[in-house]
Amino acid sequence: MPTSRTHRRLPGWLTWLLLVGSGGVLSVVTAPGQTAGLSVFTDPLLVQLDTTRTALSASYLVGTLVGAAAQPFIGRGLDRFGAPRTLAVIVVAFAAVLVGLSVVGSVAGLTLGYVGVRMLGQGALGLAATTAVARAVTHRRGLALGVTGALGSAGISLAPVGLERLVTAVGMGPAWRWEAFAVVSVGLLATGVLTLALRHGQRPSNRSEAAAGPRPGAAPRSPAEPVWTLALAVRTSAFWVIAASLATSGMLSTALAFHQIALLGERGLSPLEASANFLPQTVTGLLATLATGALVDRVSPRWFVAVSMGSLAVALALVGLVTPGISAISYGLVLGVAGGALRGMEAATYVAYYGVRHIGTIRGVATSIGLASTALGPLLLSLGRDWAGGFAAPSLVLAVVPVAVGVAGLMMRAPVRPDRRTG
Repeated sequence: MPTSRTHRRLPGWLTWLLLVGSGGVLSVVTAPGQTAGLSVFTDPLLVQLDTTRTALSASYLVGTLVGAAAQPFIGRGLDRFGAPRTLAVIVVAFAAVLVGLSVVGSVAGLTLGYVGVRMLGQGALGLAATTAVARAVTHRRGLALGVTGALGSAGISLAPVGLERLVTAVGMGPAWRWEAFAVVSVGLLATGVLTLALRHGQRPSNRSEAAAGPRPGAAPRSPAEPVWTLALAVRTSAFWVIAASLATSGMLSTALAFHQIALLGERGLSPLEASANFLPQTVTGLLATLATGALVDRVSPRWFVAVSMGSLAVALALVGLVTPGISAISYGLVLGVAGGALRGMEAATYVAYYGVRHIGTIRGVATSIGLASTALGPLLLSLGRDWAGGFAAPSLVLAVVPVAVGVAGLMMRAPVRPDRRTG
């Protein structure tokens, strides 16, 4: 009898689908920590905590900044311990924080809750899920990340509609507990599927092992993959242009989403109509993410930065022109493109430019910058509203920022390691 066992592997196409599908589901699970998911709770919190919109925005700012500061460490942990274990810990901790939020009774307690959901939901869970897919998938990586991002975008954008009805039906506390149950059950199931694909999937290039975490001191898997450390990556302009585009999109899209009910209500939309505006954002966000993912392996990322920043500037300019009906839908469609064009590009570009060896650490820093920026947006727009008496004027002023970043994006070039430069 033979002494060795033949281990059956899942077919390559099935492995690809399982990795992309589980990554997409995990991205959806981040919804309770995303601004879209939290925006539904904004007005009920103002009433329950008897506080002001600016104070709530400041609480959100502090929570998000503290959560952002943890992302580089989470990225290093992802590089060291691998995706499966890191994801399981994040999912359980995220659910625990949501349970804690269900009994919050003060702005201080809410701030602690914001720290947890922004650190674990908006930051760590999304970082770990997309990094796992970026490492494991080498065939049509851009498309894989585009599909993953599209699934996540669709789920996150649809979440406010269901959450608004849930909060109305059962109240804030029970709604947060239902979210916790969904996070731990769906999140752990998706983590299990991803782990199955990593351990038993067919690995044509043997790089799927990278998603489980490289061994300390291990050689790079392929000479075709660049190997950059964080110290080298942050010396390149490409790192900072992409990070700036993420920060700008995060800051301003978050500001618009966080105040969406009040912002569109100011323009004559009901709370349900304002929540439903996430639907057109979902449609174009989904299409833009898929298109970007399909093209990013062949088209320079600077074009996606320009499209994203241009769309965001247009959306900000439209704030003062929105009325119920076609103009409100147009606003949502344009805003969706702004997020989708970056969502399908960022992870694929960082991996293509800097390799997979230290990608958790590199993306951890970029995620930290992007997440920190989301803390500023709601407060800036809230202060602008207090100053101008409405959302239109401050939105128009803030439109200058994406225009500037878009111009910088058009001048971006692929990085070259210092030890490989010639001439």
